[in-house]
Amino acid sequence: MRIKLNHIIIIILVCFFLPYFSSAQLKEKKFKVHTIAFYNVENLFDTINNPNTFDDDRTPEGKDRWTKKNYLDKIDKLSGVISNIGAEISKNAPAIVGLAEIENRQVIEDLIAHPNLSKWDYGIVHFNSRDARGIDVALIYRRNVFNILSFNKHELHIVDSQTNLRQYTRDQLVVTGILEGDEVSFIVNHWPSRRGGTARSGYKREAAAYLTKRLIDSISNITTKPKILIMGDFNDDPNNKSINKVLRANEKIKPTDSIGLYNPMMRMFKKGLGTLAYRDNWNLFDQFLVSPQLLDITNKGFRYWKAGIYNPDYLVAKEGKYKGYPLRAYSNGVYAGGFSDHFPVYVYLIKEL
Repeated sequence: MRIKLNHIIIIILVCFFLPYFSSAQLKEKKFKVHTIAFYNVENLFDTINNPNTFDDDRTPEGKDRWTKKNYLDKIDKLSGVISNIGAEISKNAPAIVGLAEIENRQVIEDLIAHPNLSKWDYGIVHFNSRDARGIDVALIYRRNVFNILSFNKHELHIVDSQTNLRQYTRDQLVVTGILEGDEVSFIVNHWPSRRGGTARSGYKREAAAYLTKRLIDSISNITTKPKILIMGDFNDDPNNKSINKVLRANEKIKPTDSIGLYNPMMRMFKKGLGTLAYRDNWNLFDQFLVSPQLLDITNKGFRYWKAGIYNPDYLVAKEGKYKGYPLRAYSNGVYAGGFSDHFPVYVYLIKEL
């Protein structure tokens, strides 16, 4: 068979350059991945009666018969859950975890001292709030990857529309620090409940949203193009006014948007997914909201990758009244040995190496 000279030249060029182009095209990018999580841990109380708060039910003599055995079992279970969130991808425990329904600093100390978490050397940011039940929000962080620059709490001032009296609720927690070379701010929330009805209590959560918005503006006034993650149990779904209108958090947003937030949970909500259930209806109260700067794929630091609900099979009730729901610690007034009535949520932040 005769082969023309130009064909031979082409074959030689392809054989010479093919390895180079193939390796360049097929080479996988490598990323640093950190999990950021949020977990409403369903009334993590100690067994000691605090005379200044309504914690009487969560004592050995109280309605819930809250014993040290129950408390230690809950600590064991919650610490195990937290250590596993996002580990399939990040291969580590979460870098940052926002917590809700924490009674005091001591229960957090007990949580991070458990063998499931102790090796990760978590630090704590926590303030006591003026919530009537004595529950707070908090943030724990792995000291080897996150260095704190500042932290503060911010009270939500609301007046009950029925009684015209001040209603005390959870503070909002703001923590700013350096996540392996990148400045990131976190706002941890647990907004007022829907007690009294969704519509009647909606103004309280809208007030909470306006406070969050002011905190975002304050961070933006200090830092140019700040990277902010807002997390919490908002007691509202992604489509409610507090989230969708006041905070302008939506499922579609451009990195150049200066007034909106990206809500990765909206798409999950539209699919019928949730983090807690009530009367066979799912709600997605536990959410992450992402500032536009974390969506910019051109930035060389950490950016948002994806979000999820952490709901492995062992966190789901298999039988009874709450079958299919999150496997809660208390059911029908009896300690059920579960975890929480909420599933945790998480986001991955990634940085190209």
